[in-house]
Amino acid sequence: MDLTGTTNTEQLCVAGWHSRGYLPHFDGVSNPQFITLHLADSIPSRVVERWQKQVTDIAEPEQELALRRRIEKYLDMGYGQCLLKDRRVAAMVQASLLAFDSIRYKLFAWVIMPNHTHSLLTLNKGWSLARLMHSHKSYTAHEANRILKRSRRFWMNEYFDRYIRNGEHFENTLRYIENNPVKVGLCSKPEDWPFSSAWFRKHENLGT
Repeated sequence: MDLTGTTNTEQLCVAGWHSRGYLPHFDGVSNPQFITLHLADSIPSRVVERWQKQVTDIAEPEQELALRRRIEKYLDMGYGQCLLKDRRVAAMVQASLLAFDSIRYKLFAWVIMPNHTHSLLTLNKGWSLARLMHSHKSYTAHEANRILKRSRRFWMNEYFDRYIRNGEHFENTLRYIENNPVKVGLCSKPEDWPFSSAWFRKHENLGT
């Protein structure tokens, strides 16, 4: 699969992502998942280990959420080399997500940030999240290293995922994903960020 030479609009046409120009909704039947991937150097391991110890005094169901919030705040500070700032790499990772929409999963929203990615999707039958992440991370890491002419680890081994509870949680998560570039000052409106579902939805609605 080589989609790195296509434009964002061409990817929209060939990859099969169709929002029909409006925001997707929670249907109450499927189980969407919110997934965050981090680059290998996006958070020092010693920081994560320290946070893991600090959240142990929080009630068990809230520990993961507390840790996730700390990590996401840290990610938005832009730590590390931020290799996804390279538009070639960002476009390749985005193309990989789009290529398997409706095949391995139903993709509701995504954003490619400088040192991490967020996606909101429902797995298709026969696909586990572990299998999907292994495939996606393996392919994109190989391609990123080829583009950047390097051979080091690209993604952090761990990833974070969370099931969507209800319609309100779905809508809040979708807004969080698409507003991430605005929040950190990369653009003024979600639809201005080319490596996101907000950009694609706008251009699909415009027919461009």
